[in-house]
Amino acid sequence: MNAGPLGRLLSGAIGASFEKSTETYLHRSGLKTLARNYRCRRGEIDLVMTDGDCVVFVEVRYRANREFGDPLETITPRKQRRIIAAATHFLAANPGLRDRSCRFDAVGVTGSGENVEYDWITDAFST
Repeated sequence: MNAGPLGRLLSGAIGASFEKSTETYLHRSGLKTLARNYRCRRGEIDLVMTDGDCVVFVEVRYRANREFGDPLETITPRKQRRIIAAATHFLAANPGLRDRSCRFDAVGVTGSGENVEYDWITDAFST
């Protein structure tokens, strides 16, 4: 995709669309949304949800197909550290959630239209 402003805009819109469809997919499994696209200086979290009493920080990765690899392979150790740092910030900003258990999930999304597949990994990485 073009790295210019239009390319970034299109990429962001596509990403937002798949984050929303992933949120709907996770709702069907009983998770509830606390926040979307939580940002701080230290990082970003696509979705913050609850699964019962557990706070779940969800990273969503999309690829149209697996020709160049699985979307979950793009969650590098550096990306994991940034998600963990943002989660720490989120919990500090929401003291009522601090005593709850937490986990980090990852959802790889591939395909388009009617052929979208979700690969949901619970507790994908830890602190």
